[in-house]
Amino acid sequence: MSAHRKISRIPSILTVAACLGAAVAIAPGFGSLPASAAEKAVPAEKNPPGDIPDTQVFIDYVSPQGFTMKVPEGWARSDNADGASFVDKLDGVVVSAAKADAAPTVESAKADYVPKLQSTGRAIRVTTVKQVKLPAGPAIRIVYTSNSEPNAVTNKQVRLENERYLYFKDGKLVTLELYAPKGADNVDQWQLMSNSLRWK
Repeated sequence: MSAHRKISRIPSILTVAACLGAAVAIAPGFGSLPASAAEKAVPAEKNPPGDIPDTQVFIDYVSPQGFTMKVPEGWARSDNADGASFVDKLDGVVVSAAKADAAPTVESAKADYVPKLQSTGRAIRVTTVKQVKLPAGPAIRIVYTSNSEPNAVTNKQVRLENERYLYFKDGKLVTLELYAPKGADNVDQWQLMSNSLRWK
């Protein structure tokens, strides 16, 4: 599975973030969803790959959108108009920025952001939406599982675990997405990255 194909599993995070005002129900069965959203969750791997090694080195990513954060050194990087992605096999980090009128809340995320995520992703199952206190300030943390894009050769999909963080300051919404095969042990590394974001 190529890095660029993997990143396309969910449409632009900027697009999702920009749709925070969409009025749709939170139930996963609402409306006429695309086939990708209606698909069934694939089983998680018994011995999932995707652990980020304890020896992984992290380097500073300086965003032209006005923030910095730590990202894994050596991962394939792709720059986008709204941010950047960093990918290693089935693991990934995606960060983007967009304008926003107000800071997201747990209530607004449940009412607007989560349904949009469910309608555009693959077999999304959200388990947690909560506010967390991070060095960059209060943020919304969304935890969910999803299917990967089918492999171009084998058509195989992998069940992924994901964490998204929504940071806000001075009219700017930064979205950080972390993903890996479900069951991979990346708690410390994901915490390091989510805690590392700093506003410039």
